[in-house]
Amino acid sequence: MPHAEDGVDHARAEAAVRELLIAVGEDPDRPGLRETPARVARAYAETFAGLRQDPVQVLSTVFDEDHDELVLVRDIALYSTCEHHLVPFHGVAHIGYIPGADGRVTGLSKLARLVEVFARRPQVQERMTKQIADAMMTGLQPRGVIVVVEAEHLCMAMRGVRKPGTRTLTSAVRGIFKESQATRSEAMSLVLGR
Repeated sequence: MPHAEDGVDHARAEAAVRELLIAVGEDPDRPGLRETPARVARAYAETFAGLRQDPVQVLSTVFDEDHDELVLVRDIALYSTCEHHLVPFHGVAHIGYIPGADGRVTGLSKLARLVEVFARRPQVQERMTKQIADAMMTGLQPRGVIVVVEAEHLCMAMRGVRKPGTRTLTSAVRGIFKESQATRSEAMSLVLGR
């Protein structure tokens, strides 16, 4: 069976992990590593589950609240994998939006789920930030969206330049947040005003 129900070819992933262990000088048959290829295949299926999810579908549950002001969810935890080194990066996302003329809002947990869909892919932070904003615009059709992501990249902390604790901030603004400096400034002060 090439692909399991989760869409991942576990046998192929296990073989690749086994080869990687051999390539770095390890013995994949020693007791501590025997089950590692299968564990890594299962972990990767979970880590990259966002590849098989439709982000706009996450936002399909809406409520008619006749709301026309800012909705902001801060500090949504995220764990992702840098596509350049396949090493984790982690941090938080902040998402704000002003509903469209229809006043519809989505459940607050849906914003966290949206972040997770994009984080659970081989990713770069800059693209993920834009993808979240674009999915919000497509799925909710709000008057505007602001997304700010803050993350620490282990590819920079544990290898290469080795600067742990360094955080990267990215933002994406759409609609009224792009058009109005005052609206953008108000939202940014709420996002970053700790």
